[in-house]
Amino acid sequence: MSQSSTKNETVSSGTEPLILVDSDDNELGYMTKRDCHEGKGTLHRAFSVFIFNSKSELLIHQRAQSKALWPNFWSNSCCSHPRKGESIEQASSRRLREELGIFSSLKFLYKFEYNARYNDMVGEHELCHVLAGQTDQELTINATEIQDYRWVLPRVLQEEMVKDSGLFTPWFLLEFERVIKDYHPATQA
Repeated sequence: MSQSSTKNETVSSGTEPLILVDSDDNELGYMTKRDCHEGKGTLHRAFSVFIFNSKSELLIHQRAQSKALWPNFWSNSCCSHPRKGESIEQASSRRLREELGIFSSLKFLYKFEYNARYNDMVGEHELCHVLAGQTDQELTINATEIQDYRWVLPRVLQEEMVKDSGLFTPWFLLEFERVIKDYHPATQA
């Protein structure tokens, strides 16, 4: 584990409005985060960020136990939703500061739609923008969002995912291989 400090700051709630979209990412309106995740979920805009360090290790985190969806699961560096009037770029930069206390220039890689059920009551239905960046900054972990974290080489993580995919969030499993193929951190500095 790298050098880090910790903070406890609530940065989202079930009542915040998320941006509803169609499959082409056209904005349709707004719905609370809680309502968007009920049942099979209502399609909304989201983002996933993959942060690498200068050793080409990927930062992954274990979601806090208090999370409504996939608590204690390992996931990519940072993931969330843009707020009303906020671009993906603004939202991802904000969330990197809120969750990890860092800044990184990010490169947009692709976007895709997925649907995943957590249980009979809640799930995800997102049009997710996937971004990647690089930093060696010291982290300030937000303990309300993140239970644990680590830097890991992609080949080691691939082996872990094959061994026990049930430890990882569904979106992370869907995104990982393509990010590793499309984004080469050593050439992105």
